Amino acid sequence: MTAQRGSHSSLIRMAGTVPARLLMLVALLGTLARLVPAQFSDIPYLPVVVSLMPWFGLAAALALVLGLLSRRWTTALIALLCLCAQVWWQYPFFTSSEGTNSTSSSATSSAPNTADNAARVMTFNVYKGRADAQSIVNTVRDERVEVLALQETTDDFVRSLEQAGISDYLPFSKVSSSDNHYGNGIWSATQLTSAVKDQVNSSSSYMPAGSVAFSGGAASIRFVSVHTTSPTAGTWTAWKRSLTELQQFAQTADTNTKYVFMGDFNATYDHAPFRDFLGSRFSDAARISGDGLTLTWPANRNHIPRLVSIDHIVLDRGISAGDTEVIKLPGSDHAALLSTITIK
Repeated sequence: MTAQRGSHSSLIRMAGTVPARLLMLVALLGTLARLVPAQFSDIPYLPVVVSLMPWFGLAAALALVLGLLSRRWTTALIALLCLCAQVWWQYPFFTSSEGTNSTSSSATSSAPNTADNAARVMTFNVYKGRADAQSIVNTVRDERVEVLALQETTDDFVRSLEQAGISDYLPFSKVSSSDNHYGNGIWSATQLTSAVKDQVNSSSSYMPAGSVAFSGGAASIRFVSVHTTSPTAGTWTAWKRSLTELQQFAQTADTNTKYVFMGDFNATYDHAPFRDFLGSRFSDAARISGDGLTLTWPANRNHIPRLVSIDHIVLDRGISAGDTEVIKLPGSDHAALLSTITIK
């Protein structure tokens, strides 16, 4: 009987060893990828690996359990260290640093108050004009959105948006395209002043912007619709360059003007170039609201869950966020990202 128990225990250890070590290796490589400095961030396929960072935490947790069950102590220890790193990096998304949800009630009432210091804002990549325009307008109405940023628009899509009634809720807009085919745009419930077709001078796309008045005109916030280069084979350097251009703009932007960048950044908080863009001045709304990971892509594959958080609402100093959420809308490979922002 003792020999049988020993044999059974050995089989469990052997069966758990291989998957434990494989998962540990995956978790370790993923964790190390996050530590690569920004100047080397365009190594082929590294941006794709880093975008999946939260999932390496799951691999580390599984490796830890299997390592303990199979008594592979070194494997379990490395997995534990990787898990601790992942928790350290992802935990801020689940705990509010400013407690803004309670201060944003005026932006979530039955109708938007465009004269106060809060607003519901939304960004959405419409997938080369394939998203359903009526669903966007319905969401703007139901969520009482005051400022909307859209990416990958087309002329036909903008016309569909008008036919769906966007002007009933957001009558002011600025849309621009660098290639006369796909563009980005900003829509607002109130006057969009000092609108420009390209705020950033990016090599990726035109990023239109306009200023919106808050608190009865006492404060003005400049909104920018962002779309950077996607990290795919052959575009790694262009991807990094488009984020660097955002960083360069942020570093030279007038501190007397408050900015909100909304759009498809094709980068997550785990990407070093995105964190460099944020610097000490800007913050990711999802991270300061504490409403969890905002996984927005891919949203059009029924057999694959949304995996990465590449759409962001980025806030200047003096602007807080709460009630941040992801909403799936038909027709696009992205989900929409919404947040309530408050001017302090």
